[in-house]
Amino acid sequence: MIQFFLILMIIVGSSLYFLAPHPPDTPKQVKGVTELEAYLNQLVKSGDPPGLSLVVVKDGQIVYNNAFGYADKPHNIRATSDTVYHWWSMTKIPTAIAIMQLQEQGKVDLDEPVEKYLPWFDVIYPSAQSPIITIRNLLQHTSGLPDTIPAMIGWVHYDDETPNQTEIVKKQLPKFSKLKFTPGSKAVYSNLNYLVLGAIIESVSGQTYEAYIIQNILQPLGMSHTDFVFTPEMANQEAAGTLPVAHLYTGLLPTILDPRDLIRERQGKFLWLNRVYIDATPSTGLIGSAPDVARLMMAYLNDGSLNGKLILSSKSVSLLTNTTPIDGHGLGWFINQSNNLRYIEHAGGGPGFATIMRLYPEEKLGAAILANGTDLNRDGLEDLLTNLKWQEE
Repeated sequence: MIQFFLILMIIVGSSLYFLAPHPPDTPKQVKGVTELEAYLNQLVKSGDPPGLSLVVVKDGQIVYNNAFGYADKPHNIRATSDTVYHWWSMTKIPTAIAIMQLQEQGKVDLDEPVEKYLPWFDVIYPSAQSPIITIRNLLQHTSGLPDTIPAMIGWVHYDDETPNQTEIVKKQLPKFSKLKFTPGSKAVYSNLNYLVLGAIIESVSGQTYEAYIIQNILQPLGMSHTDFVFTPEMANQEAAGTLPVAHLYTGLLPTILDPRDLIRERQGKFLWLNRVYIDATPSTGLIGSAPDVARLMMAYLNDGSLNGKLILSSKSVSLLTNTTPIDGHGLGWFINQSNNLRYIEHAGGGPGFATIMRLYPEEKLGAAILANGTDLNRDGLEDLLTNLKWQEE
């Protein structure tokens, strides 16, 4: 019997290895753009991811903007610089910017309790002596609120109607109301923090979360190929998401979603996915192109201004950038170092897409990568991009 199970495990393991994609290892460094692009062509040839778009900004200019592979290989559509991808959790940065805008307007205070803005916000604290959750706690993931993953993977819809974010939080909060730790004692990533921030934005602005972000961030920065739904112009540049046949998500998704709705077709080792929207937009809802991410990065690196349009004061930018991290978490951003240079970044990931943007504020350097594959060595690719010596074109 033991031999039978050993043989069965070997067969299953061999089958999974055969079905799994095997992208080339990310090199530690490349000598220049030619070597970088040679590697990226190898990467997309592996199919994991099938396509990606990259952009680098330096000293207020786009110095590199390119794309590789396929936005939709079964339909023979190549990825371009204008291809639009789901941002997933990179959306948290515009949400953090919106909160800082509202603080500048005197409509919120980072150190006030969440209950001041959402009277219905009711959670279970570890003890009666626990400090009350503030907006700052939400921004820095120090609230103690549990994460909504994996349940949030199932909070999806397939039409262009965006659910009201306040109603989503009211509905879901009771299921996640018991705090995991005392607020402020440590930082643990939770999408629920940013769902609550979205409800606060709606409460104090009088607008839907999506309308506020579009009106106060996307439109002023000229981010015309970014939205929470696919506009007609964006639909012409749409990347289809992919998921390896042999993947944890592949086994998990049927317990949350109907695969007939999500999966469009299979091609070799990959499942190509139908268009899908996430209900919870403040944490993961934006869709857009790499050049639009570049506009956001350039504004941020230029003290909150781009082409005369100010979206954030230099004081607010400095607060987001320089707040002392707790367990690697700043306000909105993750904070780290590479080659003795401090950087801030935020990644996004989930079934179908993987993204990241990284900024070196002192160097006035930023790079973003958007891909239509579920898995991506995002930090490794960022290291390759940002370690090159970029000069203004």
